[in-house]
Order: sequence, then structure tokens, then C-alpha cells
Amino acid sequence: MFFILSKTVAFLLPPSNILVICGLAGVVLLMTRWRRVGAWLAGASLVVMALVSFLPVGTVLLSALESRFPRWDPAKGAPDGIVVLGGAINPAHSLAYGTPMVNGDAGRLLAMAKLARDYPSARIVYSGGDASLLGNGIAEADFVYPLLDSVGVPRARVMLETQSRNTVENALFTKEMVKPKPGERWLLVTSAFHMPRAVGCFRKAGFAVEAYPSNWQTLPTWTFGFGRSLASGLGTLDWVAHEWMGLFVYRLTGKTDALLPAP
Repeated sequence: MFFILSKTVAFLLPPSNILVICGLAGVVLLMTRWRRVGAWLAGASLVVMALVSFLPVGTVLLSALESRFPRWDPAKGAPDGIVVLGGAINPAHSLAYGTPMVNGDAGRLLAMAKLARDYPSARIVYSGGDASLLGNGIAEADFVYPLLDSVGVPRARVMLETQSRNTVENALFTKEMVKPKPGERWLLVTSAFHMPRAVGCFRKAGFAVEAYPSNWQTLPTWTFGFGRSLASGLGTLDWVAHEWMGLFVYRLTGKTDALLPAP
């Protein structure tokens, strides 16, 4: 039930959808005796949309997530294992075109290839199943091995966890697969913005991990600036709002022990 709600309710919650719905409701009210309310609602939604689009609201929220966990320090020594979370491959497109198709989170895959070379004795798991609402039966991890071939990483180096559909299941199913021993050091590889929620889920599952963030979208230091377009500003806000809502819901439902997990 949690998985279904996360996929359906999330469609209505992005800020851009809420603002458009409010604007349309205002236009409809203009044709009724509630025209003053309609004018206020339509005008307010337009002003708010402009503000959140051209001001760096989304960038600020994104930077807060990406800066939560620092870059991993290799001076700590070689890890015993590495968990790479899915989300970097488009399964439907990969199947349609007969070749792995990556998205904006491909930095996770590059990190996996680098770590595989740097630590030849470490166990590696790629965790990513079928995250589609209707369950099309195409697991993201099924397309990992062809990618490994292209970057020269032997298939035998990487185990595939193909059942997980979200971050909670990533943690639970991966732990069940690798059965980490006390004292072992495991790295968790995912995009920097997703790291707080991911670490929270692994901690809740009793799987101790060290954060290895990748794929940053913001700079360590940034200056105030206006968005290039309405679409880009809203797109960034929608994207990061989804992650913040995920943090809130995961904490509310007990899937993490903290709203914003920290190192």
C-alpha cells in the first residue's frame, strides 16, 4: 500500500501541479459569484509560480540535501563491500532500444566502476528492481551487466539485487542478500541529494554504511542568481520537493529514525 500511494499521490504534490491546479480553480471561480476569490487565487498562483521559478528556491533546498554528507575519504582504508542504489538506468527505454539507457543519476554507475577498480577485493551489490507502479516486470539491475562490459568491469564482481522497488526495500533486500558481519565496512553509493534518505533507511534496517555521495547538482559554494527560465526553476523545485516529501513521509511512517539523517 505504501508503494502504491507513493507513486499515485506524488503526482498531485509537486509544487508546479499544485500551482496550476490553484490557477485553474481560480479561473473557474471567475465565472461564478465567487469571482473575487477566483481572481485572488489565480493571481496569487501566478505570482508564486513566477517567484519560485526565477528565484533559487529549488537550488537552496537541493544544496541543503547535497551538502548533508561530505565526500568519502579514501584515507579511511579499503571497504569490505559496496552497495550501489538503482535509479540511474531507464529500464523501459533500455528494453525498447536494446541497450542500457542511463539518466541524470548515471554518476552512481561511474562511481561503481571506479570503486570496483580501486578496491578489487570488495564485494559489490547493485540494488534496483522494477519501480514502476503497474509492475512491468523490467528490473533496472537486469541492464547493469552490459554496462559493466562497456567499462571493463567483470560481471563476476557485481551481485544484482532485482526485487527492490524503493529505498526502504533497497536497504532490507540488500541486507538480506549480503548478510553484513559485525565490524565490516560497507559504502553506500547514491546521488548526493538522495543520500540522507538512503542512509536513514539503511540505519533503520540495521545495516551500517558509510556514505559515498555522487552526482552533485549544486556547487559547494554558490552565489545568488535568477533562474534561466520558468520551466527550469519549476523543474528543479519539483524534483527536490519530491525528495523532501520523501524524507518527511519516511520519518512519519517510521521508515527512518530522523527527518534529515546526518553523518
